[in-house]
Amino acid sequence: MYIILGTAVIFGAIYFLIKRKEARMVLFAAGLLMAVIAGKPMVAFTAFTERMSTAGLIEAILSVMGFAFVMKYTNCDQHLVRLVAGGLKKVNLLLIPGATLATFAINIALPSAAGAAAAVGAVLIPVLIGAGVSPAIAAAAIMAGTFGSNLNVGTAHNPFIAEIAKTTAMDVVMVHAFAHVLSVVILAISLTIMAKLLKENKGYKNTTEDLQEESKVNILYALMPVIPLIILMLGSTVFPSIMMSVPAAMLIGVILTLLITRSNPSEVTKTFFDGMGKAYGDIMGIIITAAVFVGGMDAIGLVDAFTDAMVNTPSIAKIAATFGPFLLAIITGSGDAATFAFNEAVTPFAQKFGVEQVNMGSIALLTGALGRTLSPIAGAAIVCAGLAKVNPIELTKRNLPGVLIATIVSMFILL
Repeated sequence: MYIILGTAVIFGAIYFLIKRKEARMVLFAAGLLMAVIAGKPMVAFTAFTERMSTAGLIEAILSVMGFAFVMKYTNCDQHLVRLVAGGLKKVNLLLIPGATLATFAINIALPSAAGAAAAVGAVLIPVLIGAGVSPAIAAAAIMAGTFGSNLNVGTAHNPFIAEIAKTTAMDVVMVHAFAHVLSVVILAISLTIMAKLLKENKGYKNTTEDLQEESKVNILYALMPVIPLIILMLGSTVFPSIMMSVPAAMLIGVILTLLITRSNPSEVTKTFFDGMGKAYGDIMGIIITAAVFVGGMDAIGLVDAFTDAMVNTPSIAKIAATFGPFLLAIITGSGDAATFAFNEAVTPFAQKFGVEQVNMGSIALLTGALGRTLSPIAGAAIVCAGLAKVNPIELTKRNLPGVLIATIVSMFILL
């Protein structure tokens, strides 16, 4: 009886997520309701309390978002985008795949799908349209690269998976890096072929005068967003003597940015802490409420039922880890809620299904991001479509083949 009621609550939660209700509210309410039905209401509050103070997650996630806010305040993010755009203009033949790969690379340093879509799209979409590419392909090219943030060590999911697997966020990134890079290459090639087949790769006549103005690029400013990533990569590979925590690398990046841009120290400090507060409210908020949701599932017996079914049929675990977050991300427009909930509930038991925890967490992370990349109601899709003045569903149609291929290939690589 409890299993039936719990399943009904989960379907209700999915319904409200599809309706674009506040994800944190939906996850918390569903988790609390399941705990109450099971007669264990305190389970929900205990899960909330325990997850809200998880040190490793808080340190990495908050410092990365604080750094991202500083990059926006100082306009270093725009200099990086314009530097990349300037290089792309010189290789017209590679404009479409180049735009996807450039967005992916920039999104690593600027870890927000919608933010990267706005920053990159505002520059590159007019460049692509001006070169004769159709607006739909131009917008789809930017959207296809908006999952690069998963390769940023401090992005929420990497420390989260590391916490489960008792390893480091850098080790998590090293596990799924190849699958991520291969996925974006598949998307870039697929979209280029689609553009050719649809005859949307050249010949489009732009009748408006909204092309982006040329702006001078400051190379030093453009380098600032990638400084922490360079420090972290060198410390974990070439120079172990400089290995440091994610917050330390982000703070060094902020200090160097302050010196290079000669910005107001008070404003930079305020901006950094504003970013940290935003990260706790938005990102940690989803992580905390996902823990409540899973706590409710556990109390009502759904976690045990789900894991038992997957232990008896290990192939189900691989399919669920791949297509569960993928489908829910398409439907809801967000990969975060589905991926966090899955990794909280199932990934700790991955070894029972013959899969390493890091690998299971990584495939849920990647396919959740790929599903969101395909969703016409994702924030980044709406931003890209708005800049190109097309319907978001046009982006979905053009990215569909590449996303499906990348999802299946990634499942074989990671599982």
